[in-house]
Amino acid sequence: MKFYIENLIGRFRRFFIYAGLFLFLLPPPVHAQPDLEQIDITELSLEELMEIKITSVAKKPQKMYNAAAAIFVITQDDIRRSGVTSIPEALRMVPGLEVARIDANKWAITSRGFNGRFANKLLVLIDGRSVYTPLFSGVFWEMKDTMLEDVERIEVIRGPGATLWGANAVNGVINIITKHARETQGGLATASIGTEDRGSGSVRYGAKVGDNAFFRVYAKYLNRDNAVFAGGGEADDDWNVTRGGFRLDWETSVNDSWTLQGDIYDGNDGQTVALPSLTSPYLESFAEDNEIAGGNLLTRWKRIFSKSSDMALQIYYDRTENKDSTLGEKRNTFDIDFQHRFILDERHEIMWGAGYRYTKDKIGNTFSVIYDPDSREDNLYSAFVQDDITLIKDQLRLTLGAKFEHNDYTGSEFQPNARLLITPDQRHTAWAAVSRSVRTPSRAEHDVRINTETVPPGSASNPTSLPVLVTAQGDSDFESEELVAYELGYRILATDKLFIDIATFYNVYDNLRTLETGSTSLEFSPAPMHLVLPSTTGNKMNGETYGMELAADWRPLDWWRFQAAYSYLQIQLHLDEDSMDTISENAEGESPHNQFSLRSSMDLSSDIDLDLWIRYVDELPALNVESYVSLDARLSRKLRKNLVISVVGRNLLDSRRSEFGTPLFVSTLPTEVERSVYGKIEWSF
Repeated sequence: MKFYIENLIGRFRRFFIYAGLFLFLLPPPVHAQPDLEQIDITELSLEELMEIKITSVAKKPQKMYNAAAAIFVITQDDIRRSGVTSIPEALRMVPGLEVARIDANKWAITSRGFNGRFANKLLVLIDGRSVYTPLFSGVFWEMKDTMLEDVERIEVIRGPGATLWGANAVNGVINIITKHARETQGGLATASIGTEDRGSGSVRYGAKVGDNAFFRVYAKYLNRDNAVFAGGGEADDDWNVTRGGFRLDWETSVNDSWTLQGDIYDGNDGQTVALPSLTSPYLESFAEDNEIAGGNLLTRWKRIFSKSSDMALQIYYDRTENKDSTLGEKRNTFDIDFQHRFILDERHEIMWGAGYRYTKDKIGNTFSVIYDPDSREDNLYSAFVQDDITLIKDQLRLTLGAKFEHNDYTGSEFQPNARLLITPDQRHTAWAAVSRSVRTPSRAEHDVRINTETVPPGSASNPTSLPVLVTAQGDSDFESEELVAYELGYRILATDKLFIDIATFYNVYDNLRTLETGSTSLEFSPAPMHLVLPSTTGNKMNGETYGMELAADWRPLDWWRFQAAYSYLQIQLHLDEDSMDTISENAEGESPHNQFSLRSSMDLSSDIDLDLWIRYVDELPALNVESYVSLDARLSRKLRKNLVISVVGRNLLDSRRSEFGTPLFVSTLPTEVERSVYGKIEWSF
């Protein structure tokens, strides 16, 4: 701790000497009315913050205070004042989420355990559009982005959300919600330059069309520098993406509203991979620059029939293309979703809906990763119903619901849910939930063969004269992973200046994925002749996870706000007696037991903001990753109502650090996160 304090003092001093010279030698600002896009959330009272409307828990607007789930909301002001430049970095604010950078553009993100680049128990949506890939039931985070200034909020549910959102919403749901076009009128331009964020910028313009329609268009460019390896050498994992998009919101009548929005992007992300070969040296490491591209188009129609009844219909098309040498994929997705809400009587509010999703892929097979077949079409049918029951008006509410799905891998799945909410007064909320959720098989778990390693002939572990190719293979009999989750939560507005939110959970998992070692066989193709040692996906592990998550918001002064978050996680996994798996239990040591975050937001004057963010993340013993403490700092000044400049320092306590290890199955070499500084200018017009 003494080491961290000494580093903190020294680097804190150097950062603010240079930042202060940069900001305070500039001419004084022109005082004017506050820019509406930059209203500080510290102007809201804690009681007003608790009443922020959310939609992810119940698929309808409700106050965050009245949500019977572990919900955390990242606001636009949180994003702006944290100085983050990507969505994954913003997610570090959330208690219970595990966010680790693998290299300059790849991430391992999950909720409540089982983390990895291919984490498969977390559902992610952007404006209600699912962005997970059925390839491995996870997210290519390097391909998912938007203009951060247009994000209204990010709603994060820790725990199952399957009753409304469906399979793979096992340990949580992340819903990224962008602003209504009405809220982004006029122009906004940003530009930044720094040591790691080498040069990025964005521009957006919005206008009104007629009396009831609003639109915006945007373009964004991101350019991130290479990271470094543990030995200090530069890695070839730079990242640059150009994207653009639009949104149109149109109120065609008093009762009808339409949204049409779309995005398109193209770029490159680098990586260094280590892949096996059948000839000496049997392992080849090389750098590659992968092309990524895609686009989407979404429309949503909402109709209000009466005060007690409304409906929504959403349709979207999404195309992604990733020319990765190991995970090359082209995918087309079409999705349609309908929901209807109505009040049955004084006690019952019913919501029901149905959906259909079609997806088709084309895989670029290589020696390392082979899918059979290399192209596949899948269909997903779903329906849900939920009854929100008022037992005691304004004090006691019971929610019962269930999701029914049919997929092409395991057939029908049933996911029920029960939630109880107690609100004895406006300052106290208690809730409890019991949920069943499933994680359906991915394309990989059914159809893939991954050549993970070659054991050279004549070595200590291979005394034969032939190389041994170690493989991981899918199995068409692989079943869904299952979860039964028990949750308790409590929220209290302790004083007008202190709000505390606590969530606890106990999760019971069954049919967890294992890799079952098989018998060695002889293989002639590809040449040269070699032995194969296969491991096949199975469902021979169960386990429990338990823990707690705490979020606190404290306003000691009108101009000073503290936001703290702490999470504790324990994972216990058990293999079946007949399992031949040797690696799956390592998941116990691939997630941190303890995480802590403290953010300080100070309005030093009406024109100057100072933000500090310190985080602690526990060790990952299974990946040989040490615990670390990180400090970020941001200093900004408003020169006039439409011009803001800022300096951001990140990871100030260490020159570099490791956050995660080599991903399972595909050996993308991990790199280390470096200390960085960047400057940013924002101009609204």
